[in-house]
Amino acid sequence: MTDKEAADRAEILARLAASRDEIRRVLDPPPRKEADDSASADHPNGSGFPRSRTMQMFTSGPGLGTLGAVAAGLLIARPALALRLLRMLPASAVAKTLLLRAVGMLRAKHGGEG
Repeated sequence: MTDKEAADRAEILARLAASRDEIRRVLDPPPRKEADDSASADHPNGSGFPRSRTMQMFTSGPGLGTLGAVAAGLLIARPALALRLLRMLPASAVAKTLLLRAVGMLRAKHGGEG
């Protein structure tokens, strides 16, 4: 390898390392502040649910709005398919999630009193 090829390779590897660091910074969750209260540090309801980043994204405010819009569009465009998919959802898990979110919102609204 010539000096020019080695310099080009080093530059490419440096850009690749910087790109990987940026991707890790964007995708990795921030470190937890308290090890003993880790569930309540990440989630307002204190349950630590959902654990996966994908489900956290879907259950966040904008993600939930997007899912609602997609579900409404599917219900309007193909109601039979939407109802068939709705029957496949585990009703108890959905109810538990909605209940935990409501309790978390009530706690946040009242400032965690009581």
